[in-house]
Amino acid sequence: SAVGRGPEVPFRSEAYNISAVARGKELRLTLSALDPAAGPPAQDLVFRFGMSGSFRLSPAAELPRHAHLRFLTRESPQRALCFVDPRRFGSWRLGDAWQPERGPCVVSEYQAFRENVLKNLDDRAFDKPICEVLLNQKYFNGIGNYLRAEILFRLKIPPFEKARTVLEALKEQERRKKDPSLTLSKKVKLKQENPDLLQLCHTVPMEVIMAEKQLSDPEHSDNYTAFKNWLQCYLVPGMSSLRDRSGRTIWFQGEPGPMAPKGQRPRKTPRKKSPQPKAEPEALSPKVTPRASKQRRRAAGNPPKSEEKEEEKEEEADRPGKGRARRSRKVIAAPASPEVPLSVRRSRRTSARRGKDAAPAV
Repeated sequence: SAVGRGPEVPFRSEAYNISAVARGKELRLTLSALDPAAGPPAQDLVFRFGMSGSFRLSPAAELPRHAHLRFLTRESPQRALCFVDPRRFGSWRLGDAWQPERGPCVVSEYQAFRENVLKNLDDRAFDKPICEVLLNQKYFNGIGNYLRAEILFRLKIPPFEKARTVLEALKEQERRKKDPSLTLSKKVKLKQENPDLLQLCHTVPMEVIMAEKQLSDPEHSDNYTAFKNWLQCYLVPGMSSLRDRSGRTIWFQGEPGPMAPKGQRPRKTPRKKSPQPKAEPEALSPKVTPRASKQRRRAAGNPPKSEEKEEEKEEEADRPGKGRARRSRKVIAAPASPEVPLSVRRSRRTSARRGKDAAPAV
């Protein structure tokens, strides 16, 4: 497109194939002419998707917004395979080379990924908290923000525990799994019942990949609902969050860990309040004072502070105001009474003052 930031693609062919292979957070497309003898040489493009990049197949006459690269079909009506990136964090480059600083893929190269982590635990990168190391693509190629939260939550690992402390324990597990006295079935059972962090770095992304037909289009409300239901920690109400030293937000449950950033307090994602049924007109509930409602909350088990703040705001909104606004509410709320003429009211006050010390009439 005219506003696309990627380089021009020097490939022109009337009929060609597109094939793809993924590695971690990168995807390589290969364009190859159907007739290699008459067509141009194959062209490779390596994509990074950023936060919002995706591929979408749509009618050529109804291109989606932010379709920065389009591959047109020859059918009628014509369609277009588009690289769509609303936030423009994604990119593509010419050539077939993966980024050299990225390690083995957590999905397609699991064994190499595992070995790459365990043999390099002396690297200074592992002096950082585990939540920050999980975003290091040199060792965890393919793990992003929501995946790290889900992995650590399932293992109940504090996000700001030192990475080396967490991963050194896996070496002992490796030795136990290689025990010659264990049968193959026992080794498989041990892995299934006690998955470690590196295993979940493989299996958790696979859960999303296997459900891609349901989760592939975040703009479709049903699919987005399915994705939200799959999440157990990331953005889930009731979970806590902190910003790590790179500025990314990590969601977790429980204590953050010994390496948590100083000066920050974990924020809780507010829980959604369940809708209350409306009271019937003839069975109105009695008025509850703010003090009584707070006592009820304490008795119910101290809900999160975010809920308390919301409830306090609602209580403040229900309380009468001060000064003129308060008086006006009282006037409006008072029952209507017949108007008494001013002259009658004055005469009543005068007679009351005069007869204050007099003997009662007989």
